Amino acid sequence: MMQKKKAYKTAILGILMAIIFVQSMVPFLGFIPTGFVNITIIHITVIVAGIVLGPVDGGIVGLVWGIGTIIRALTSPTSIIDTTVFTNPVIAILPRVLVGLIAGWIYLWFKNHTKQQVVGMGVSAAIGSLTNTVLVLVLMRVMYSSTMAKAYGTQTDLLNKLLLVIVGTNGVPEMIAAIIIAPAISMAILKSNKFLK
Repeated sequence: MMQKKKAYKTAILGILMAIIFVQSMVPFLGFIPTGFVNITIIHITVIVAGIVLGPVDGGIVGLVWGIGTIIRALTSPTSIIDTTVFTNPVIAILPRVLVGLIAGWIYLWFKNHTKQQVVGMGVSAAIGSLTNTVLVLVLMRVMYSSTMAKAYGTQTDLLNKLLLVIVGTNGVPEMIAAIIIAPAISMAILKSNKFLK
């Protein structure tokens, strides 16, 4: 039984890692390029991994996303700041790993302390999504303020306002998508197999 459970979890992890890698490389599968910034939907796969497989595997799937982000930024940049910002592992990898870890931890807390499984998934999805948006933007602001100001054609002191606009236009839709989609996929995976319950 334990062997079957381990094999099944490994298979799911492999599938999610493969999905993430494809999403990282193919526009419209994992992100929607707008020319200004990319609206991400990849984070949903990482959140699902955190919920279904646990924080560590969620972090591993996030790591694959981060590596994919760097490869895409080097080989086929889609926005004006890709080559500068998303080739930096601190910005490309760290927030992505934390999405999986945090989503997994929050879901585990709900699972162990409440009967609200679906609510736990929704909260995990919301906070996991915000983790990515806020961390990426804060790190970009701290490390690349002059590059961002030049790229967005604004003054450095107006960057904070611009970043708040990005949170509103990108972060909020990304979070709403995660809250709706991640629990639905997670429930389907958990219901389909006794090994993950």
